[in-house]
Order: sequence, then structure tokens, then C-alpha cells
Amino acid sequence: MEPVLVLDVGWTGAVEPALGEIVPFIDWTFFFAAWDLKGRFPAILDHPEYGGPARELYEHARTLLARIVNEKRVTARGVYGFWPANSVCDDVVVYKDDARRVELGRFHMLRQQEPIADGRPNRSLADFVAPRESLVPDYLGLFAVTAGIGADSLAQEYASQHDDYSAIIVKALADRLAEAFAEFLHAQARRDWGYGASEHLSADDLLAEKYRGIRPAFGYPACPDHSEKSTLFRLLDAPAAGITLTESFAMLPAASVSGLYFSHPQAKYFNVGRIGRDQLEDYAARKGVSVEQAAKWLGPNLG
Repeated sequence: MEPVLVLDVGWTGAVEPALGEIVPFIDWTFFFAAWDLKGRFPAILDHPEYGGPARELYEHARTLLARIVNEKRVTARGVYGFWPANSVCDDVVVYKDDARRVELGRFHMLRQQEPIADGRPNRSLADFVAPRESLVPDYLGLFAVTAGIGADSLAQEYASQHDDYSAIIVKALADRLAEAFAEFLHAQARRDWGYGASEHLSADDLLAEKYRGIRPAFGYPACPDHSEKSTLFRLLDAPAAGITLTESFAMLPAASVSGLYFSHPQAKYFNVGRIGRDQLEDYAARKGVSVEQAAKWLGPNLG
């Protein structure tokens, strides 16, 4: 594995970009999907069936977005950082510094168990971090961002004027801005990490993920356990940036995104899928929780 040089390990930085900086990163396809208007943007605007409603919705959304940006009605805020890390079986261990003696936390990953086509190996996200016994100085990035600060207030303004349509659009735009912020910040993280310093990618290239590395979020098919967010939020001190977790590990504000940065050149998204009792018991033991508690968190993945 190619080692990656990170100068400021254990460092976290707060980020509060102007909304205008992240608007170009919006993926409008998912905005329309939230309204059951399915099709790629901008082609959906000319769809023989959905084109009319899509253009009307897009015009309204762009007007509201302009107001949000110009009047600064929504604040985007986030935090990210890098830590020395190595894998230990299916855990990713995060260390205080490059001496790698003081462990700050562990992210517990799952491995695919069902047979994979073409004889490919069963994957775990831990595979994309160098094993501790390899002595390769690897790293892991963490991030949490929101574009929901102020969104509920603005939506309530529209609702109080009996304009529920605009209220719903505001919340949908906040969700899209949060995802756009995550894309914006990932590009910054790749530059900070070094391997993305020479990137020259268009907005379309970014949406197509034509870059090295991935940023899975807990709840994704590759890491479905939302409770792992607690370690991420602790390491980032995300509440200081205005992003918190509920008892059920939902993020507040709702228009928020958090996750991990993997730099491995071969890192890809995948679906863990169904797991058996053996892995459930192993996972519970690694997390130090009861099998019943682990089953509650991993219910959809249980075979």
C-alpha cells in the first residue's frame, strides 16, 4: 500500500464557507428524486412526462436558493481532521499521534459474508487501512458538516404564511446543500492530505466520484451501524461546531452529513449485506456490548 504523508495529524479544523462556494457542488438529480421526479439532471427538465413539473419546481427552488444565499438565511458549518490509524482485524484503530501508542478510539467494521461473484474477496472497510502489523504509517480522516443552521426557522416562516410548498423546498435545499458541503470539504481534505493536490476535476467529475478515496457515512451499506457516530463525534468535537446526536444517533440539524475519509487508491463503496450469528457475536464482543444490543443496531443486516 502506498503510504500517505499527513503533516497535521490529530488536528481538527472548523470550516464555515459562504453558501455561494458550495452551491456549484449541488447534485440536483437527488433534489428531484425527493419529489418522485426520477431522472438525471438536467435531462429531466426536458422529460416528456416529468419535464413540466420539474422545470416549475426547479425555478421555484432556484428562487428560494438565491434568497437563502443572498440573505444568508442558512449557515453551513463543519469540522474535519486526520489521525494516525491502522486496522486490527475488522476494526480501524485511531491513535493520538504518530508514535501510535495511545489509542483514541476504534471504528468497528463489518465484513461481507455472502459469496461474492467472480471469486472476489469479501470486503470490510478495515481492508482500506494498513494493518497494524504491516508497520505502514496509515491515516484516517473524519468529518461532520451541516447546512441546516437556520433552515428550520426559514421553513417555519413559510409555514406560518401557509406556504407549505416553499417550506418543504427549503428543507430539501438544506439537505442538498449539506451533501454539497460534504463534496466541497472532501475535495479540500484530499488537497490537505496531499494525494489530491494535482486534481483538476469538473463539477460533473466530482458528482461521478472520479477521484481517489471514499467518504462513507455510518448508516451506509458498508458501515450500517449508526451508533459508531458517537466515536466520530467525540474525536471531532462536532457539538462545538453546532452538530449533535440524538439518543438514537440521528444528527441535528437534520441537514447534516458525517463520515470517514479513506485514501486507499482501491477504496470503493460496497454493501455488507446479510451477516450471520457468528459475525454478530464477534461484532458485539469487539464493541463491548451485548449481542442483543448489537442485533438492535444491525437488525436489517441479520440473516
